[in-house]
Amino acid sequence: MLSRRKTCADRIKHPDAGTEAAPLNPLSAIAPLFRVRPEIQDVCRFALQWEVVHEAEPTGFAQFHIVTNGSCLLERYSGETFKLEAGSILLLPQGDSHVVRSASRGGSSGAPIRTEFNNAIRIKTNTRGASDTEMICGRLRFDGAMYSLVTAALPKAIVFSIGRGDLFDRMRMLVEAIDDELQAARPGGATIATELATALFVMMLRMHFEQSAASSGIIRLLASSSSARAVTAMLRAPAHPWTLDELAAEAHVSRATLVRIFRREGDLPPLGFLSELRLGLARQRLSSTNGTLAQVAAAVGYDSESAFARAFRKRYGISPGRPRAVITGDLAEKAHPIP
Repeated sequence: MLSRRKTCADRIKHPDAGTEAAPLNPLSAIAPLFRVRPEIQDVCRFALQWEVVHEAEPTGFAQFHIVTNGSCLLERYSGETFKLEAGSILLLPQGDSHVVRSASRGGSSGAPIRTEFNNAIRIKTNTRGASDTEMICGRLRFDGAMYSLVTAALPKAIVFSIGRGDLFDRMRMLVEAIDDELQAARPGGATIATELATALFVMMLRMHFEQSAASSGIIRLLASSSSARAVTAMLRAPAHPWTLDELAAEAHVSRATLVRIFRREGDLPPLGFLSELRLGLARQRLSSTNGTLAQVAAAVGYDSESAFARAFRKRYGISPGRPRAVITGDLAEKAHPIP
């Protein structure tokens, strides 16, 4: 019996045993940043000519459109235009204002758009018969840290066409399931549709990160398992007085290796990246909360309001004590994302 117990015990690997741990999948390291909460707002069914104006969302919200039938045009106020076909998904990470309209301006005009309700979901339509174009529209809320860091590395608009390949087949199945739940209007349908939308947009962001890893310093840092661990630690506790030793321990690498990775992938040393992150978080809090300067400074890791003000002024060229609306407008012009 004793020998059997010993044999069984030998099979159990102690956490501190000398065996090398399996390498961490970089996407698993990024996963803690994928805290997104989709909110499906509208199911749209249009015929002939139509146009819908979408106002800008508050800080922290993205907007999305999923075309399930037909085609349409989406025009950003910058002049950029996207043609969306059935199976297209468009994400506006910063929630910019835009117009969605029929793909052709010619032909007969449709009836005025009316709004009906299916539980909490708005149904927007201009026809009582067959529709030419159908969409699922809504917004996506990022957690504060993710919004301030990751959306700085995303383009103004991301478009996917889920029409081919295994991954696209899975995404299409999610879109069809979302559409089915909303069309059937069964109890709990909106909740199920929202959970499916969460999975869909995590897949979208993951695919974008993989495709963009060669061009964005932030994405490269997040795609490397070692630096992603360090970045995640900073995001979880930006006010902690991080040292290089602590960050290297979080990353499971030596100090020199961590510095080399950050300089290579992000063009900044780890503590320089931490400073950028803290000021970016402070900028977001100043534009989206009513906290005092002392509260904002403490929340992002500054020991004093004066030290925070000096760092903020040096980084952005303006004082954090200026009125919030002025700061928001000025920083839109002066700020640039972490490389």
